[in-house]
Amino acid sequence: MKTLIQFFDSTLGKKLVMGITGLLLFGFVIFHMIGNLQVFMGPEALNKYAHFLKSKSLIVWGGRFWLLALVIMHIYSAIRLTKENRAARGNEPYLEAKPHKATYSSRTMMMSGLIVLAFIIYHLLHFTVLFTNPEFAEFHDEKGRHDVYRMVVVGFSSPIVAFFYITGMALLCMHLNHGVNSLFQTLGLRNQQTRKWIDCFSGGAAWVLFLGNISIPLAVLAGWIKLAGS
Repeated sequence: MKTLIQFFDSTLGKKLVMGITGLLLFGFVIFHMIGNLQVFMGPEALNKYAHFLKSKSLIVWGGRFWLLALVIMHIYSAIRLTKENRAARGNEPYLEAKPHKATYSSRTMMMSGLIVLAFIIYHLLHFTVLFTNPEFAEFHDEKGRHDVYRMVVVGFSSPIVAFFYITGMALLCMHLNHGVNSLFQTLGLRNQQTRKWIDCFSGGAAWVLFLGNISIPLAVLAGWIKLAGS
């Protein structure tokens, strides 16, 4: 046990924790997007899906606590690694890194991560806890279910809110793209032979997530997704 704790407290261990937790969160974002895209199928499909999840409250809340644990481990590892890197550099300018060769997402990983965290918190307050818009709790469809479809349409009808979501999603996907690459690098699987395929996979997945998620607020703003009678 002591050896295991020492390993996870090492630089390699923290990189693995950050990479694996990031990959699991990456998977969650994919499934979350698939569920949300049912909004294009109309209010019945989305409200039925949301009602099904709500009926499985123990599983849903268990999943939320698990996700929270992943986020905490991910952030903790990232902060520890950042501090270690700064301590190793000391007061000397970091000239050897040659930042012009690094990608923009890798150079801004910590900052984008903090912004993504703020985005996630707002998303939860907006559509899950309903703290920012408590009136959403009063939305019910003709079957008495929570009208999530109406909530999405009303929520994204604000250009400011929609723009914030699109910006947050762009940063999230940049963060995920670099994170997946870093995990393969840490595992020693990213080399001259595999780099092209890993870059295609991480970049392609990030673009699919970005376009899939932003399609919802854009469709609402364009009037393609709207309330009946609107």
